[in-house]
Amino acid sequence: MISLTETPEGAWLVTLNRPEKANALTRAMLVRLVEIMVEARRAEARAVILTGNGKVFSAGADLDEARAGLATDPIWVELSAAVAGVQGLTIAALNGTLAGGAHGMVLACDLRIAVPQATFFYPAIRLGFVPPAPDPGRLAALVGPSRARMIFLAGQRIGAEEALRWGLVDRLVPGEALIETALDLSAAALAAQEGVTAGIKALLV
Repeated sequence: MISLTETPEGAWLVTLNRPEKANALTRAMLVRLVEIMVEARRAEARAVILTGNGKVFSAGADLDEARAGLATDPIWVELSAAVAGVQGLTIAALNGTLAGGAHGMVLACDLRIAVPQATFFYPAIRLGFVPPAPDPGRLAALVGPSRARMIFLAGQRIGAEEALRWGLVDRLVPGEALIETALDLSAAALAAQEGVTAGIKALLV
């Protein structure tokens, strides 16, 4: 349910591939994503692009597994840390709506692009759990504390245009051009000398 391919340009393309369930994340999928990100760091991948198959990037945790404890499993923190640890450029290419815990890996990416139809919501407060520790801080760093409270404390759903104005996403792109745009944004990192991308990322923290 997670596919990994290497593009001709040399980028790692990681795709959530459970469209019949809106790419809802099982623990097995999360574990596989962690493995891929750890391997990307070990292999010194120059660029990693995260996307989804279908009209939704991810609906968050699989509901059955969430009820069984996945919603508060440490694997979410492990995944966001693994994405943040990739030394190459990481881009979330959001093919549709982003919900719940799926925000963690997206917020840990260097860049986020999205289709105009995407919406964003994180209903942790409505579902009765505290989100993983990195997520609120990373969101606040992007959009500011007040807007982060709108999402986490008021449980608001925002559209793609608002997400762009807030700084949650960096660019809106038609679906047919999503991966091409991600590859264009990756070009400099793919061509960079060894260690340069990681060095710049370290200075931007």
